Amino acid sequence: MAKYLLQATYSPEGIKGVVKDTATGRKAAIQKALAGVGAKVEAMYYAFGDYDAVLIIDAPDNVAAAAISFTTCATGLARIKTIPLLTIEETDQAVKKTVQYRGPGQ
Repeated sequence: MAKYLLQATYSPEGIKGVVKDTATGRKAAIQKALAGVGAKVEAMYYAFGDYDAVLIIDAPDNVAAAAISFTTCATGLARIKTIPLLTIEETDQAVKKTVQYRGPGQ
């Protein structure tokens, strides 16, 4: 399973829904939705600032993560920024790869 960071910003109507459903109710709804595509919530927090909610999820692949984002955004009640996360081991593998690249003007 791959990990993703989801940063959510609610519309005013979306915030009203959180107040009505409670944070616990929203987490349960999100967990149920994610389970439908084989994903699960590792961590979920509400936040101040640019994002109203932040989640780390485990999803089978990019297709499942995109489905979650598309479905959520299609409601018009939240915008989602989805960021794939790399493990330490994956990052070590990436930095060891040789890439033949020439920067602009080099």
